[in-house]
Amino acid sequence: MTSPHNDLQPQGHQHAHSHSHGPAAPVSSHLRKVIAAVLIPVAAAVVVGLVVLWPGGAPAHERTGVGFDRQTQQGKVVNIDKVDCKDLNASQLPVSGEPAPPARGGTTGDGGAALCKKATVEVTSGQDKGRTFIEVVQPNAPRQLRKGQGVVVAYAPDAPHDLQYSVTDINRKFPLLLLAGVFALVVVAVGRMRGIMALVALALSFAVLTLFILPAILQGSNPLIVAVVGAGAIMLIALYICHGLTARTSVAVIGTLISLLLIGLLGSLFIGWASLSGNTDDNTGLIHGLYPHIDMSGLLLAGVIIGSLGVLDDVTVTQTSAVWELHQADPTMGARKLYQAGIRIGRDHIASVVNTLVLAYAGAALPLLLLFSIAQSGVGTVANSELVAEEIVRTLIGSIGLVASVPVTTALAALVVSADRTGPAGDSVAPALVRSGRGRRRRAKS
Repeated sequence: MTSPHNDLQPQGHQHAHSHSHGPAAPVSSHLRKVIAAVLIPVAAAVVVGLVVLWPGGAPAHERTGVGFDRQTQQGKVVNIDKVDCKDLNASQLPVSGEPAPPARGGTTGDGGAALCKKATVEVTSGQDKGRTFIEVVQPNAPRQLRKGQGVVVAYAPDAPHDLQYSVTDINRKFPLLLLAGVFALVVVAVGRMRGIMALVALALSFAVLTLFILPAILQGSNPLIVAVVGAGAIMLIALYICHGLTARTSVAVIGTLISLLLIGLLGSLFIGWASLSGNTDDNTGLIHGLYPHIDMSGLLLAGVIIGSLGVLDDVTVTQTSAVWELHQADPTMGARKLYQAGIRIGRDHIASVVNTLVLAYAGAALPLLLLFSIAQSGVGTVANSELVAEEIVRTLIGSIGLVASVPVTTALAALVVSADRTGPAGDSVAPALVRSGRGRRRRAKS
């Protein structure tokens, strides 16, 4: 008489065990409707925002010839001659690199005079293809040229004929494309189908950024609204393509959305309170000069939102998956225990993610921090400068959003999986089997 009772217990354990190594179990139709009721309006709002704000391309403007706003072509260094710098008429030749201090043990001639490089550069694209010009490279210039090297040349149509072309940068397309190819191969080799879907999501996210977010801001749309709509589109595309159209992914989407709203509110408050203009360097100054209607402080806030999105996705998906796996390992756990177990995992995640975010921003601002170190400025003076204050606000707001996403997403996931106990399949069956087994054992003992 004991065999039926014993058979039911292993079945319950076997069912839960099989899910812990497979895909996420489906939730009940009722919960799917609840989740859809939350997400469908969000997705509809994102689509409406994309349609209303779609820019149709960046606005045209007259080139200033400054910085990135120059006409450029491809070129190639065809010859290098070393000559005494004193023998060159620098006023008649393009000079590569900014003037540098005297060399310490630099290349010199027999008489001790510094030697410059006189590079012959051929234009390899555009209407002047085949034309050559001379580029003088100072011995201490940060960018040196070598024969056969591909370069980017700037074209100034209003300059004298001999000064219309000059080398503005090195052509790095091949090493960058090679590195991108290696990255793609590694992702596919390790992630397999998930890796392929991640690359597809990455391409689509980049498309949203370049085809919608950037042109819409240039067209004069509010940068904050554009960033929210664009970030929502990227979030929906990336998460559902990478992780599937499941309840687990939907919970991660809701957690990410709540955290993004928090980041947007905090960013709007503290960027305004700290009087951060967003116009702090040559690039932002050029943007403001070309498009004075752009709200630079709004652009700064948009950057905070978009910059935080990538790390938020990682945190919310990890926390949701952790809660789902805990529930499948022990279907009897209620929402409270699931949250407590999930938040313990989240605390470890918080420590590593916040450290990663701070170091990423510090690494990007390292040259700036070095300048303040050279100037021997105090910590208060450095932090109060707008350049550093922007990075501090960006880092702290992003970190607050990341930290808040852990309890929010963990609580949502715990509530969803613990509430799903009445469906016909998936997560709801295992608890029913366990309860049935326990009831029959109690009746047998009595």
